Amino acid sequence: MMPGYWGYYETRKPIEVEDGIKAKSRRGAIGEKWWSKRWVALLESFKMGARLGRGRSYARKGQVVSIDVQKGLVRSQVQGVMSQPYDIEIRLASISDDHWEKAVDAMASKAIFAAKLLSGEMPKDIEEAFVDAGCSLFPKKKDIKTDCSCPDWADPCKHIAAVYYILAEKFDEDPFLIFKLRGRTKEEIVEALRERRASTIPEDEVEAPEDESPPLDERPLEERIDRFWELGDELDLVAPRPRPPEVPGAVLKRLGDAPVSIDGANLASCLPRAYEVAGRAARDMAAKNRNLDLI
Repeated sequence: MMPGYWGYYETRKPIEVEDGIKAKSRRGAIGEKWWSKRWVALLESFKMGARLGRGRSYARKGQVVSIDVQKGLVRSQVQGVMSQPYDIEIRLASISDDHWEKAVDAMASKAIFAAKLLSGEMPKDIEEAFVDAGCSLFPKKKDIKTDCSCPDWADPCKHIAAVYYILAEKFDEDPFLIFKLRGRTKEEIVEALRERRASTIPEDEVEAPEDESPPLDERPLEERIDRFWELGDELDLVAPRPRPPEVPGAVLKRLGDAPVSIDGANLASCLPRAYEVAGRAARDMAAKNRNLDLI
């Protein structure tokens, strides 16, 4: 086999990267959220061949050195068999401004879409809003253009494929990156949704003083005690995403000792453990509910 032929390098192992970006998934599918799985399924539907598998192996080995997601563009470096990493660009066609406006209108028209997106979660049927707008959130094959500085002329080569898989896990962390790749940032989407939702509020509510809120139920509490633990309809649209505090017990530490003691122990000393257990339970419950939404 001629040394100048690119396939000659195929049997050589890539140079290991000390601090490369490794896929969290060590086996099986890459991507946990439905939108990440949708991205991977989309790529696999393009019939890209065995290079996707080799790219998945590169992603798990940590061969991706860097990745930068911009509007309609991903720039990355992937370490192969040569001394210098390969430079990679993945370009996605942006959705037109007109289609974006129609898609945002469609998203804002459904309270559940707006609520989930404003809380940082991707609604499972979000694509319906883009279909209604006459476009598609996820790209078609013709919408993706790639370039890698390696000598492999295939599209994608294994280096580009590795970036595809790392992108899937980046989408797990931030679903708004999908919007960014199609031309709109998280800030632009959230601001547009807030403007659309604010415009639907009746004028008399907008002009009401800030310290006046319309009562949900004016009956005395003792007459409503049987429904104390029930969730109101308003909470159906809330998708909480509790996270561990950066400083455990920060509020308790700042407040100092409580004016109450139990069996000689100050109440404040008993609360950190209770807060920790309650916080963990809340995070577990929120994660469970999100997983149920994906079924």
